[in-house]
Amino acid sequence: MKKEDPVEPRSGRRSFMGLLGAAVGSAGIAVAAETVSHEAVAASAAGEPRSVAKPKIPGYDWSEHQWAFGVDATKCIGCLRCVEACKTENDVAGDAHHFRTWVERYVTLEGEDKARIDSQADPVNIAASGSEKEYRFANRYKDAKVEKAFFVPKLCNHCTHPACVQVCPTGATFKTADGVVLIDHTYCIGCQYCVQACPYGARFFNAEKQVTDKCTWCYHRITKGLLPACVEVCPTSARVFGDRNDKESPISLFIKENRVQVLRRETGNAPNVFYVGIDKEVV
Repeated sequence: MKKEDPVEPRSGRRSFMGLLGAAVGSAGIAVAAETVSHEAVAASAAGEPRSVAKPKIPGYDWSEHQWAFGVDATKCIGCLRCVEACKTENDVAGDAHHFRTWVERYVTLEGEDKARIDSQADPVNIAASGSEKEYRFANRYKDAKVEKAFFVPKLCNHCTHPACVQVCPTGATFKTADGVVLIDHTYCIGCQYCVQACPYGARFFNAEKQVTDKCTWCYHRITKGLLPACVEVCPTSARVFGDRNDKESPISLFIKENRVQVLRRETGNAPNVFYVGIDKEVV
């Protein structure tokens, strides 16, 4: 079998968005200065929840919860039902380049030190699915000698100290009292500073709406006592969600009973997505 170069599909997109964001950022900030209150900007810079963004949801008190997410990579089979469910639930563009959640495949072949990485957005996988609106992993390693292989679901980490909140010039990106990082699209000017600041490549630009977008842990669902769509459809329970204030919740038990780790701990963002079954190659 001909060896292929490792594929890291999201890094190119982030580089492109970084250049684009730098180009439009200056003009966007000038417009925002006339439309957004100083209070909102100050709250964003301090990483505090904006009072104007408090959700008005009957029967829900966001001060009573502290949400978190768990991923058991040893259970993920790369079926991509989570990706499809997320797109349907959150009306994400039906193509192979915009995702609120995605899955990466890590494969190490015998004699190689570095893992080959691809996701459902890789051209080979798109070709295998036959459509940009359907997702699957091509069986490209069927004739290769695989030493190690596993899948890693990824999504917004809803960090305790989110860099995206710190750089947002309008307060559109903010952190709620229950630990979720959201985007108020009425304030977003599309400057994409947050896209550049996120060390996890978890944000993308919605060209049609001219705003940034990302995973919200299905905030409209969890505030009504439901699970995020991706968690609900996972056939192997590789995704776990719950309230850390409840010591018996699925996520509390997941963290307590496993040796968990977070991605890119050195950044200081303090992610709230906890992983089991990944190695140092996963960032």
